[in-house]
Amino acid sequence: MLERLQRLVLDALALLVIALMLCIVVQVAANALGRATLVEFGRVLPLLGAAVSINALMELQWHLLTLVGLLPAAIVWSMDRHVRVDFLYGAASERAKHGIELAGHLIFTLPFLCFATLAGWAFAERAFEIGERSRDGGLVDRYLIKGVIPLSLGLLILVVAADMVRQARALVRGR
Repeated sequence: MLERLQRLVLDALALLVIALMLCIVVQVAANALGRATLVEFGRVLPLLGAAVSINALMELQWHLLTLVGLLPAAIVWSMDRHVRVDFLYGAASERAKHGIELAGHLIFTLPFLCFATLAGWAFAERAFEIGERSRDGGLVDRYLIKGVIPLSLGLLILVVAADMVRQARALVRGR
C-alpha cells in the first residue's frame, strides 16, 4: 500500500516536470512574439493573480522546480535511494552499516533538517504575514510555495526518525 502511494506521488511529480517544460516553452514562445501578458482573468485568482504573464510563467517554473525537488525527498529516503558516504559505507559489515547510518542521522541529518525546517517555517510565515507577492506582474500568494519547504523537510524528518528506529533496532539485534 505504501509503495503504491509512493509510486502515485512520484508519477504525479513526473507530470509536474512535464508542466515545467511546457512553462518554459510557452514563456520562450511568448517572449519571441513580444507578448508580456498571455491571459487576463476578470478577477484575482489564488497564486496566479489577475493575469498570466511572462514573469508569472518564469516564477511558476521556480515553483514547479521547488515541488519536484523537495516533495520527493521523503519518498526517496524511505526507498533507501538517498546519498551517503559510500567509501565508508560500502566495505563495512552489515552491523557497521547500521551504526554508520544511525551516527550520520544523529550527527548530520537530523540537526540540519531541524534547523532548515524551522528556518523554512519562518520564511513561509513571513511571506504569509506580509502578503508577499511578485513585484513584476508574476505570481501572488508566495507563502504557498514557501510553505512547501517546511512541509517537505518535516516529512523528511519523520522518515529519518523512522529510519533511525529501524537502524537502532538492527544495531542492537546485531543485524
